Amino acid sequence: MKRILLLSDSHSYIDDRIISYAKDVDEVWHAGDFGSMQVIEELEKLKPLRGVYGNIDEAKIRTIFPEVNSFMCEDVKVLMIHIGGYPNKYTPLAKKHIAEEQPQLFISGHSHILKAMYDEKNKLLHLNPGACGKQSWHKVRTMMRFSIVGTEIKDLEIIELGPK
Repeated sequence: MKRILLLSDSHSYIDDRIISYAKDVDEVWHAGDFGSMQVIEELEKLKPLRGVYGNIDEAKIRTIFPEVNSFMCEDVKVLMIHIGGYPNKYTPLAKKHIAEEQPQLFISGHSHILKAMYDEKNKLLHLNPGACGKQSWHKVRTMMRFSIVGTEIKDLEIIELGPK
């Protein structure tokens, strides 16, 4: 079993609430737009960190994290792309990788809109944790926490961090 904290669009912002949630999981996953190396360094001090770079991330971050990250967690194939869209509105890059890799879990960020949707056509769960940072138009900072047990994605929680 792995407990995962999923965040995105921190835009250089990290606080004690994010850190306290990160301490309570096995891994932290970030769906892009870290915004600064400080966010990466703070999260890596706590737990293993997986992620992708986002459209605002500098060259150094792009050498650390890929644009597309495909990996196994327990027995679940995970695909993560910062600008990936969502079911019936995937980006061309996401469509290509979903078709080729057939993940059970597809994660994207970028929109600052929290979504958890099952894609019946592609037989996958799509998650977008919204934005945990303070920049942009969203009103409430959000992230997600869940568990992966074998082939199951379980115990999905929406975490509201309060107004930005």
